[in-house]
Amino acid sequence: MTEASTPRVAIVTGGGNGIGRATARLFAENGYAVAIWDMSEQAGAETVQAIAAGGGVAVFYAVDVSKAASCVEAARAVKDRFGRVDVLVNNAGIVRDAQLVKVREGKVVGQMSEEQFDAVVQVNLKGVFNCTQSVVPFMIEQRYGRIVSTSSVVGLYGNFGQTNYVAAKAGVIGMTKVWARELGKYGVTANAVAPGFIATDMVKSIPEKVMQSMIEHTPVGRVGQPDDIARAYLFLADERSSFINGAVLSVDGGSVTGT
Repeated sequence: MTEASTPRVAIVTGGGNGIGRATARLFAENGYAVAIWDMSEQAGAETVQAIAAGGGVAVFYAVDVSKAASCVEAARAVKDRFGRVDVLVNNAGIVRDAQLVKVREGKVVGQMSEEQFDAVVQVNLKGVFNCTQSVVPFMIEQRYGRIVSTSSVVGLYGNFGQTNYVAAKAGVIGMTKVWARELGKYGVTANAVAPGFIATDMVKSIPEKVMQSMIEHTPVGRVGQPDDIARAYLFLADERSSFINGAVLSVDGGSVTGT
């Protein structure tokens, strides 16, 4: 496959590891040229190499999604290289968990810091805004585009110790619904995926007992895998998904209904 013959171009943020890497590889396997945006040059390069080894087309850009200028520069670079931008997968995210206030024996002994709150909102919410705003003009110009953003089941139902993460993921759902209204007339759809607990580095810090409890409360009886989410992204990015707009697709093994 050559860049000139590639029919569709997808940007995957946070594409160096975990769900992002699985997504980049799956899109490449399905004929997309993939632009990987990530802060880790090593992880990004490894993903590009893996895609190239399979005969796919991929490029890496070091992008800080919390910085608008970084996103604009990278979006222009992708457009200049491939001539178009068809899909944006807003996958990049971080966690900085802490309770709003931590109480022991009736006394407040800790709390979520301003740095913890701001860091998560900057990447997980503002980053989605920055990336989308940077690529949408190209999509409008070509009268076609797919914006797929990562929310979370906790953005729908809340979660202990994640005020910052839940606020950001709920915000992603809100922005997605606004963009569905604003951009649909240009042939651009906006949808969100709400993953449950997925086996990535982000959840490795969860104690084994807690993880086992999560599995027990998941009707399908297992933790999710990165490919489970990647396949949902691919479905919403497909040309044939043009009538799905403003939707939030939960990919959680039924864990919400199982609790």
